[in-house]
Amino acid sequence: MRAAGYGGVVCLVLAGCHKQEETGREAKEAPPSAPVVVAAANAGIVKVDQPERFPLTTAVAQQTFSTLNATGSVNPDVSRELPVLSLANGRVTSLYVRLGDTVKKGQPIMEVQSPDVSTAFGNYLKAVNDEHLTKITLDRDKLLYDKGAIPQTQLETAQNGEDDSLALLTASEQQLRILGLDKNKPGDTVTIHAPTSGVIVAQNATAAGAAGVTYAGSTGSLTIADLSHVWIICDVYENDLAQVRLGDEAEIRLSAYPGKVLKGTVNDIGAVLDPTIRTAKVRIQVQNPQGLLRLGMFATATFAGKKPIEGVAVPGDAILHLHDRAFVFEPGDTTGTFKTVEIKTGKTLSGNLVEVVSGLQAGQQVVANALELQNTAAQ
Repeated sequence: MRAAGYGGVVCLVLAGCHKQEETGREAKEAPPSAPVVVAAANAGIVKVDQPERFPLTTAVAQQTFSTLNATGSVNPDVSRELPVLSLANGRVTSLYVRLGDTVKKGQPIMEVQSPDVSTAFGNYLKAVNDEHLTKITLDRDKLLYDKGAIPQTQLETAQNGEDDSLALLTASEQQLRILGLDKNKPGDTVTIHAPTSGVIVAQNATAAGAAGVTYAGSTGSLTIADLSHVWIICDVYENDLAQVRLGDEAEIRLSAYPGKVLKGTVNDIGAVLDPTIRTAKVRIQVQNPQGLLRLGMFATATFAGKKPIEGVAVPGDAILHLHDRAFVFEPGDTTGTFKTVEIKTGKTLSGNLVEVVSGLQAGQQVVANALELQNTAAQ
């Protein structure tokens, strides 16, 4: 028993020695490790073995302009809205479009069955017959007058009758044109066509519903808006109105299209303030040829100030964005150390520069590539 135990101990010792030899061999064959980043006692300082890998850049003075942001929404340009009216009162028998549809000028919109149409056609046909009879009478009296069979007063009476008949016929034809009817196609219905191209933004009539103009006034069975130009109507507080002027250019940003900036022009500033929240309505005209802007979309308008202010800017790569905060790395007090500094950024400038609102001064040096330093520190 003792011999067996002694043998087991020897085997364990030999196995341990063999394991130490393998560990030493693996250590010799392993590649050299990456530069080590040591976190100092202060969590805002990092230290690297090769600081020359991280070149520095200098914060530069940059002349910028103050900006004002205001929220609003997309609205139709009311000067480009047209109601679809039926001058014939009656019942809608067919409706070819609905709310939100895009239509072309002259496109059939709906059919209206109306007693006004029947009456207009009746008046026209009667005027045609009356004119035909007065024309025959005038021709006959001219022949008789030439032969001396009738006096001139009778001929003049016949001529007056023909003139009156022609006037009534012209008036009945005009009535048909006003109602949108073709005199060669009598009936009791009228086809209403789109007066302009655009989008149906309001619908006040349905199939089998009433259509026409009443004494109480009518907004039209449908409303078509040309959305190639739209309005951004936003609220600007009373204290900020001095920064907004007619004719100023504004930048428009929408949540639906992140990163896309549209241009607009201020063409109206409301003359009356909201008494509750002390804001005025500011209207911005924006071109919308591709139809990206849809009615009701929320938008943010940015107005640029006229007076320049001195600011600071650094390259975009020198800024580290982390958890909705922005940081830069400044050289530390000792070689190989960098200090983390939180900054507040503004708008993006030309040349890949970003405005720094606070946290830096012109002439201060920061790491040119903050993300690379952060990734090295995270290893």
